[in-house]
Amino acid sequence: PVLAAEVLELLVPAKGRVKILDGTTGFGGHSSLILKKNSEAELLGFDQDRKALSYAEKALSFAGNRVHLVKDKFSNLAERTIEKGWLSVDAILLDLGVSSYQIDSPERGFSYRLNGPLDMRMDCESSVTAAQILNTASEEELEFIFREYGDIRMSQRLVKALIARRREAPWHGTAEFANFCNSVLGAQRRLGLQAATLCFQALRIAVNDEINELRKALEASLKILAPGGKIAVISFHSLEDGTVKRFFKRESQDCICPVEFFNCKCGHKKTLNILTKKPIVPAEEEIKRNPRATSA
Repeated sequence: PVLAAEVLELLVPAKGRVKILDGTTGFGGHSSLILKKNSEAELLGFDQDRKALSYAEKALSFAGNRVHLVKDKFSNLAERTIEKGWLSVDAILLDLGVSSYQIDSPERGFSYRLNGPLDMRMDCESSVTAAQILNTASEEELEFIFREYGDIRMSQRLVKALIARRREAPWHGTAEFANFCNSVLGAQRRLGLQAATLCFQALRIAVNDEINELRKALEASLKILAPGGKIAVISFHSLEDGTVKRFFKRESQDCICPVEFFNCKCGHKKTLNILTKKPIVPAEEEIKRNPRATSA
């Protein structure tokens, strides 16, 4: 798990009967460290991926009845937490994006380096796949996806070529799509990334509706975070980062009216304090040990 030491230091007290919510349990990396640091902590873990939860159940079995796992989107965290009988939690952790296990599994279709089906579903039981979006979405929808979620400046050129290509044959595999993206968008790299990287990111975000899910989860967190409780979010790209920063900034202010208003009309009340002046990033030692932590 990335930023593990920082999560433990800032989010988890060493002692005390606290309730902690891990909205992205995965294989239980952060959850395991949390439960080991505090032997009295109780943890409610969410994940969409049934296989990951099955693995986490075994990995966290050492904590016995202090662990409760739920297969669901983290946008539903408030409802499911209250259903559990917890009216509030002392800490919430959201580790965003796709897991190493998902990236390294060709059959999941997340990586352009590994050939597999164009799937990209975090929840394998959901109905929408990357192939379905590529083969059925309109030109306007596709352009929005690649422009907004991938920050691809030549999104119009990409989409026109993509639609022309799908008239000949439907999209199926990750390798052909990755090669196509690099071919259409050229050899140039933006942000040090290949074109295929940005295209896969955009498509993955669309398949899983990740930004809307994040917004809903952040709003839901306010319903169950106890007074004095903490929320930490680990993000990996600018869309996630910007969404989190805007939410924290808004909720740390009493008034969010436009600056031209002389008197407050919104009635908004501050709900959060921002505890770190700047976003926390991995130390050089962690990046050397785990290159995938670089953008966290």
